[in-house]
Amino acid sequence: MTVLSALRTGHRTAPSRLRVGIVKFASCDGCQLSLLDLEDELIAIAERFDIVEFPEASSLRSSGPFDLLLVEGSVSSPDQAREIVELRRAARMLVTIGACATTGGIQALRNWADHDAYRAAVYAHPEYVESLATATPVSQHVQVDAELHGCPINPGLLREMLASLAMGRRPQIRDEAVCAECKRRGAVCVLVSSGTPCLGPVTRAGCGALCPAFARGCYGCFGPKEHANATELAAWFEAGGRPPSDVGRLFAGFTAYAEPFRTLVTERRGTRMVGDGPIVAPPRAVEPAPTGVTTPADRVAPQAAPVSSPPEPPATPPAPSAAPKRRSPRGKR
Repeated sequence: MTVLSALRTGHRTAPSRLRVGIVKFASCDGCQLSLLDLEDELIAIAERFDIVEFPEASSLRSSGPFDLLLVEGSVSSPDQAREIVELRRAARMLVTIGACATTGGIQALRNWADHDAYRAAVYAHPEYVESLATATPVSQHVQVDAELHGCPINPGLLREMLASLAMGRRPQIRDEAVCAECKRRGAVCVLVSSGTPCLGPVTRAGCGALCPAFARGCYGCFGPKEHANATELAAWFEAGGRPPSDVGRLFAGFTAYAEPFRTLVTERRGTRMVGDGPIVAPPRAVEPAPTGVTTPADRVAPQAAPVSSPPEPPATPPAPSAAPKRRSPRGKR
């Protein structure tokens, strides 16, 4: 039986029309859009699930209760830390989706740095921005029942999660490294063939070996697989002549805050850390006004061009000309 037919025909112990909520915190919305990418299955999904909260796709809102709550994004502000606790109380089952919700995301790189210095460098008025010093996964704040990894998540894995709930069974998601997907796809190993740094041996599968299939090294967006021996892979990179800081940067990506990547980044200083010196804000460029449009500054007074010092007057003033020309008053033509 296919996933689609299971969604349509049942074979489940869960009640029909489960109430589903989809919410986000600090993220880019890409994992939520993965649900909308299930175009061929959307009607079948709507028949089995009552999506009552999905601000990305509908203006209809609900505060619960939820049979299933899908959460995207890391917890990065005081308001989010309070809201996730309230949502957990309203949800019978909570599933985090994507690298931000499961590991902290790319924004978790600030966990090693001076939060206030970054905020002052980015925002003109940092006092108006309320944010936590760290960006953390949802599991550090509430109990999580299941996780879907990736940046973004694989729509097929989301479909499998929903189908398993509809049928009342355990999701069938493989626990293997990206290398296994490379073999099934017939992709040439970039680590062996060209020496390209690749995190595939220690990264959770689910992407279909997308980057290695295009001769690029995996950068770990699905996070470390269970029991990943990342320490040995880092040592192998260093044995090949890479400096420790460069090796640390290889692990400092979308899932850097997940262990064992986190320890490697910290030990090898793979990202900017407290004490690395001041953070200099880049100059804020002023966009020029469109052609033919004057700005308030143009209307008040145009900027005067710099002038050099006037020459010294001659000792004897020159005689006036016989017929001086008549000039119009200043400012008038």
